[in-house]
Amino acid sequence: MGKGKRARPAHLGKKLRAVRDRFQLSQNEMLRRLQLDDQFTRAELSAYERGIREPPLGVLLKYSEVSRIWINAFADDGLELPATVPGRKMHPGVKRKQIRRR
Repeated sequence: MGKGKRARPAHLGKKLRAVRDRFQLSQNEMLRRLQLDDQFTRAELSAYERGIREPPLGVLLKYSEVSRIWINAFADDGLELPATVPGRKMHPGVKRKQIRRR
């Protein structure tokens, strides 16, 4: 195990915000939907969505469960969220389109 910083997903916060927006919930309402309102504050959720802090694994698992999106889609910057949230079944995410550079 190295001593350096671990790479963080660049799009994680945006994806968490996108899920909340698709549910049309406030941050406090999202915490209730995730059943985390007794453990986390709106300010903490805001920090996760803005990419200032990285959420604990348990929070990501809750997002995965309520949105029915595999946790891989949140953590992998090469995947985008599906258009429909929540889906009828667990969704693996959508491959991000590669932009060719010249």
